[in-house]
Amino acid sequence: MTKSKTQLQISYQKIISLENLFTAWQEFLPGKKKKQDVQEFGARLTDNILQLHGELANFSYIHGPYKAFNISDPKPRNIHKASVRDRILHHAIYRKLYPFFDRVFITNSYSCRNGKGTHKAIGQFKKFYLQASKNNTRTVWVLKCDIRKFFASIDHKTLLGILMAYIPDENILWLIKQVIKSFHFGADDKGLPLGNLTSQLFCNVYMNEFDQFVKHRLKVKFYIRYADDFVFLSGSKEDLMFLVPKVSKFLEGDLKLSLHPDKVFIKTFASGVDFLGWVHFPHHRVLRKTTRRRMFKRIYIHPTNETLQSYLGLISHGKSYQLRQKLLNWYWLMNKV
Repeated sequence: MTKSKTQLQISYQKIISLENLFTAWQEFLPGKKKKQDVQEFGARLTDNILQLHGELANFSYIHGPYKAFNISDPKPRNIHKASVRDRILHHAIYRKLYPFFDRVFITNSYSCRNGKGTHKAIGQFKKFYLQASKNNTRTVWVLKCDIRKFFASIDHKTLLGILMAYIPDENILWLIKQVIKSFHFGADDKGLPLGNLTSQLFCNVYMNEFDQFVKHRLKVKFYIRYADDFVFLSGSKEDLMFLVPKVSKFLEGDLKLSLHPDKVFIKTFASGVDFLGWVHFPHHRVLRKTTRRRMFKRIYIHPTNETLQSYLGLISHGKSYQLRQKLLNWYWLMNKV
């Protein structure tokens, strides 16, 4: 396990301070003001924040239960939502820990990070292709991998061990443990809830161990990761084939994770590589068919200008003239019905 020479310098008192808790409430609030549970918490805001602070200060805080619901985004996902009180604490923890860990992460980790995201990731994917292909003068191979049941497979003991290497304050570790141990899949101490803001950070901390392994031990130059979806680029198919068992061994041995057997492939960039919602080719990219179908379905259900503009912005990042015209016609038709 990789240990960092840099350690978090923030104190437990800074995280649980009234100032941080009230700021966390303000950052949590946008888009949720009409929710009944949010309104109820906000009606007695000062009392509720003071009570939360008191429980944190005397270490009597206990994380509450979750409410489960399903979404399709695009595949079915099981979301677990904590109470308003607990989600405010998640924000308070996140806003103090994220700036530190963001400096620890490698440049080419793009998920749930300020200034990153899918558009930056696919832009870097194209840049790496041009570098690896010597500006389209040689064949480039891509190894694409996906982790099987990623969120459900994160091992609590391993995660806490990684966090301990960065966080010397035992009180902060106690608090983080309350959040991590508040949820698990099945009987094992595994899994993080998709609904928690802290889960985004902890997943990146967890996978940063793999990122560091790839960059410093495997010494791979062209590598990009977005959550549990990652790619390697090379002019040699054999070099990529050589990586697969090493990647699999590290994930299973150090992180208790396994590659998805149906989502690991090696193919040429020129044949079209499906990555982050787009199929990428040397001179253009096209929207994945499933993403396209989902887009038209949402326009059908919510034929608003806001939805239209969102998708026009999305498809502007690829070859999309015909798709744009079809989308505009579909939007016009839905508003005439």
